[in-house]
Amino acid sequence: MKIRSFFVSVLLLAVSFSMMASSFVTASGGHLYRDGKPYYFIGTNLWYAPILASEGEGGNRGRLLSELDMLHRMGVNNLRILVGADAGSANANSVVPCLQAKPGVLNDTLLAGLDYLLVEMGKRDMTGVFYLTNSWDWSGGYGYYLREVGYGDSPDATAHYNAYVDYAADFLRDGKARKLYLDFVERIVSRTNRYTGVAYKDDPTIMSWQICNEPRPFSKETKESFARWISETAKLIKRIAPRQLVSTGSEGLYGCEVDEQLCERIHNDPNVDYLTLHIWPINWRWATSDRLFQALPNVYLRSGEYIDIHERIARNIGKPMVIEEFGYARDNNFYYPGAGTRSRDSFYNFIFSKVQESKENQGPLVGCNFWGWGGSGRPAGKTWKRGNDYLCDPPHEPQGWYSVYDCDSTTLSAISEAVRKLEK
Repeated sequence: MKIRSFFVSVLLLAVSFSMMASSFVTASGGHLYRDGKPYYFIGTNLWYAPILASEGEGGNRGRLLSELDMLHRMGVNNLRILVGADAGSANANSVVPCLQAKPGVLNDTLLAGLDYLLVEMGKRDMTGVFYLTNSWDWSGGYGYYLREVGYGDSPDATAHYNAYVDYAADFLRDGKARKLYLDFVERIVSRTNRYTGVAYKDDPTIMSWQICNEPRPFSKETKESFARWISETAKLIKRIAPRQLVSTGSEGLYGCEVDEQLCERIHNDPNVDYLTLHIWPINWRWATSDRLFQALPNVYLRSGEYIDIHERIARNIGKPMVIEEFGYARDNNFYYPGAGTRSRDSFYNFIFSKVQESKENQGPLVGCNFWGWGGSGRPAGKTWKRGNDYLCDPPHEPQGWYSVYDCDSTTLSAISEAVRKLEK
């Protein structure tokens, strides 16, 4: 047993050193750098990766490794990931299993999954953006913390959007709810990986800790509290993990009550390292699901204008920026594997070209993460149910709507070609 323990220790040390082989991603002068070189990337969203990496409900390490290998072969080496879901609302189809059922009570199986995921990403020299909560109820988020301090259950954000917005705004008003969130942040960022003994704060695989997925004030009256919360959280993360980047997870202007000054303010915080934006042409009604291809000229125009606004902000504050979410439906708004992707491929190529153009002109746009990777997962129906494959479409959205399957050959080719051009 002693001999076996010795070899296990050697193996863990080897893994630890391999994880430390590459340097941390840093931000300076409006650009990202890694290993002393400018860092540009074409990445994806893979929010469910820690669940796949676990050995409990929803876990499938074989699928996880296969997905990571395929993405790595394509050159997609930056992943945006949800640390873990909170217990969901009874009124929403939320993620299960959840990491946080009660404040301070975390699912150890899912924590092991997060540890394992970091090891496997490190082996492939991948970097990750890990977001710590959500403004939406599909993974608990704001509503979870409000329920824990005595608020009633949150309205379903999909069916009763305005009611949900009114409810969620109270997160920014309630100091007790925010304190529970900060306690969770401190616990996660301070964690040490059980498999390697490497503290999370010392792991360069973690490119960025992200405050929230699509944080919003949800009210003009809470904009000041929103900005203070972003600043307070960023400061806490930097205190614990000064070598890792901090990002907001904001959609940009649309996540700031269409207030450009607020968008600039939260990203100009000294502890926030880069600006983020999201682009959702169908959700934002720049296109309709029955005219996806015909709407592309308008989509390009509106997307270009949105990017330009944020480039101006990024230049003003001297920081890089990332389009960390963008998506487009399949042709005819179909969800199943094999459905056409002509419109999607065209939109993806437009976004990829903006990153390439920025690199050539030394602009602030340094990367993008398409939404999102469904890989070998397949929908069992339009609505996700417990036991179904995880796709990148959250449980409340039609399964396969925005996910890229491993059989979407033209989309995979477009992604690989964009990576190849960016690496030249």
